[in-house]
Amino acid sequence: MNVQAHARFVRQSPSKVRQVLDLVRGRHVPEAYTMLDFANRRAADPVRKLLESAVANAEHNFALSANELTVEAAFANEGPTLKRFRPRARGRVGSIHKQTSHITIVLSDGREELSADGEDA
Repeated sequence: MNVQAHARFVRQSPSKVRQVLDLVRGRHVPEAYTMLDFANRRAADPVRKLLESAVANAEHNFALSANELTVEAAFANEGPTLKRFRPRARGRVGSIHKQTSHITIVLSDGREELSADGEDA
């Protein structure tokens, strides 16, 4: 059974978020929490919050235990870029691009899902 959680428009560069997601991908949830606690990165806070949301989805919607779950997939895609301007010398302008990320975490309990016709999905 796979459970997902999404965080959209996170004000952090996708490349920096991916460095944190590489730490938790493939790990059990308690171990992933420990990795995020000791990750010295700003992106660790939104990733931890998203992981907590995914675990809450699994517990509430599917009655799964957090200790049995594994981070199956974790990825960050690029969101819209906020374009800002800063005044420069001699009446010119310099552009500033503030990146955003769309983060997705997929948790799995290791069991196969069955589709509606009884075959493996």
